[in-house]
Amino acid sequence: MNKLSAKKKLIGMVLLPAFLSGTAIAQVTPIDRYENNDIEKAEGYGVEDENGVVWRSSHDLGNHCWRTGYWNEEEHKIIEGCDGYEKVAEAEPAPPPAPVAPPEKLTFSADALFDFDSAELKPNGKVALDEFARGLEGVNYDVIVAVGHADRIGSPEYNQKLSVRRANSVKAYLVSKGIEDNRIFTDGKGESQPVTGDTCQGKSGQALKECLRPDRRVEVEVAGTR
Repeated sequence: MNKLSAKKKLIGMVLLPAFLSGTAIAQVTPIDRYENNDIEKAEGYGVEDENGVVWRSSHDLGNHCWRTGYWNEEEHKIIEGCDGYEKVAEAEPAPPPAPVAPPEKLTFSADALFDFDSAELKPNGKVALDEFARGLEGVNYDVIVAVGHADRIGSPEYNQKLSVRRANSVKAYLVSKGIEDNRIFTDGKGESQPVTGDTCQGKSGQALKECLRPDRRVEVEVAGTR
């Protein structure tokens, strides 16, 4: 017989109920095997050597789990299923973070905001931006990006500068409406990103100007969460 088995048999000889000592062994009955058959988790309790079954007194004696003479409140825990056990309530999981809304991009026709070949906002353009600014109320956004675009009428260099000036005009107006300057970024793409494709081929004069209207635009992108 090894030392561990001898120790367990010695402990089994001094079993004490949680409320009384000296009760006859014949009056005990086994309860369910302790979790995972782990005898070490039931340290301080009387258990079967082989199966790790915790013993308790009979129903007439209170149905208490048996503790050994080595059990003490400071070193041993009351195991689940035994008298005095209090299950610790599990903490509720933290609520998931608010979903991040994808960036919202609005496109303003440059002809609605500006006169042809101009970066000065028209009255109707200001009304459109007023409505846009009101729509930001209650929105927790990160940044606003205004990007100007031009059509291919004129030189690429001139159109690049015009697109930048128009984007800057949009920013200046939004800042005047209370939006923080450092949260608005601007850029100009000139005529490099047309949306009309080849649909205006073969047109000239006023017909070409009207056909290229969609290319003259300011795109405003808002990134944030509601």
